[in-house]
Amino acid sequence: MKDTKALTLDDAKRMAAAAEAEAVAHDWTVSIAVCDAGGHLILLQRMDGAPLMSAAVAPEKARTCVLSGKPSKVFEDMVNNGRFAALALPVVPLEGGEPVLVDGAVIGAVGVSGVKAGEDAQVARAGVAALAAGIANPREQE
Repeated sequence: MKDTKALTLDDAKRMAAAAEAEAVAHDWTVSIAVCDAGGHLILLQRMDGAPLMSAAVAPEKARTCVLSGKPSKVFEDMVNNGRFAALALPVVPLEGGEPVLVDGAVIGAVGVSGVKAGEDAQVARAGVAALAAGIANPREQE
């Protein structure tokens, strides 16, 4: 048996807050989803004014990352480069999902939807970076 890391609700909130801050800094309205290593939602938030459909797409982008261990852009690139068989995979081939890796293992993902694909990914990466910063510099006990 091996020990594994798992995201907590506090981790998900920290990532979502950082992602939201990135979106707000650019005046973007998006939905932000954080899922665990099983692809199950821990947190979903739709900013005021974000497209209604984004609340359904963001979790699927995150789930895509958990299933593959890769950013969801990998699958969008496959399709855009003519590998249409990728459309039959149980993933959403849209950029905007980023996996959360700790010690080489996927422990969850952040998915964002609502603006241009590259912007969604930028917001998702800000969320992942917030967790990485917390792991590298653990908060001191209160």
